Amino acid sequence: METLLRTFAPETCHTPQLDNPPRMLNFHRHAHAFPDWVTAVREKFLDLLGVMPERVEPNLRVEFEADHGSYVERRLVFTAEAGADVPCHLLLPKTDGPVPLVICLQGHSTGMHISLGRPKYPGDETTIAGGRDFALQAVREGYAALALEQRCFGERGDQRAGETRHLQSTCHHASMVALLLGRTMIGERVWDIARAIDALADFPELDLNRIGCMGNSGGGTATFYAACYEPRITAAMPSCYVCTFRHSIGRIDHCQDNYLPGALRYLEMADFAGLIAPRPLVVVAGHDDPIFPLAGVEEAFADIQAIYAAAGAPDRCRLVVGDGGHRFYPEEGWPVFRQMTKW
Repeated sequence: METLLRTFAPETCHTPQLDNPPRMLNFHRHAHAFPDWVTAVREKFLDLLGVMPERVEPNLRVEFEADHGSYVERRLVFTAEAGADVPCHLLLPKTDGPVPLVICLQGHSTGMHISLGRPKYPGDETTIAGGRDFALQAVREGYAALALEQRCFGERGDQRAGETRHLQSTCHHASMVALLLGRTMIGERVWDIARAIDALADFPELDLNRIGCMGNSGGGTATFYAACYEPRITAAMPSCYVCTFRHSIGRIDHCQDNYLPGALRYLEMADFAGLIAPRPLVVVAGHDDPIFPLAGVEEAFADIQAIYAAAGAPDRCRLVVGDGGHRFYPEEGWPVFRQMTKW
């Protein structure tokens, strides 16, 4: 039997490039000119996100309202772009005065009903038990919560006829088509989050000067980049995503919606935090997360700390590590979020 040479494998040439990427906009090369560096990173970030959709009127619709005792739930649908409606659930605590809003984003799961603690499919109970009922957690903290269905998940999953679907991943085809169109799935999801804020502009119960965003895994991905893109997000708590590309999506199999084509030519993940600073950033990680290893998280967070120090806000970023794997850690995360935001 013919023995294949090691150099036949694609990773043989990719690995040294992952270990020593160009990172032309690396923070440590440009720390002496921090404001100019941030401007350059913002320009490159917008380029990496790809072509963004055209703005349309949100056409917000309220489909129903339900009283749950301590909070009111409203089922909303808004239009993010032509042909893209976004269902979501807004939970409003019964308190006086406008309250902060936390946008809650599920990762790769059966949908936003997980955030509401409502199992619909086999296995949902286990998923919820992993600290993923984000919207219920947020409303218990006294915040309004928006559970938003992300593209490719739940109600927004791939609905093509079965004979055209050959892979199990719900995000594969749409992510690849986005690339064909000059877009990225990250860019499309970030767009939806920004448009959600537009859609909620006329809700007097909400204090839109205090908007948090949080989520785990794919929800952590969207949280991190939405905070980079949207300055109206005033605090971010991404969970089980922030890591070096080298330790995580560059070496371990991940879904296609995690990638920004060409990013490592210019930036490692931590460098993007320059677009969030000095706003509060709570990075949540699992000590034993197999797909975002703690060594890479700690390396990335050390660079984030240096970036926040350069922004004059060394105390506005925190790393929270839970004793477990790839999940959210509410008991550890929310107290730090409250401390950092003072909400």
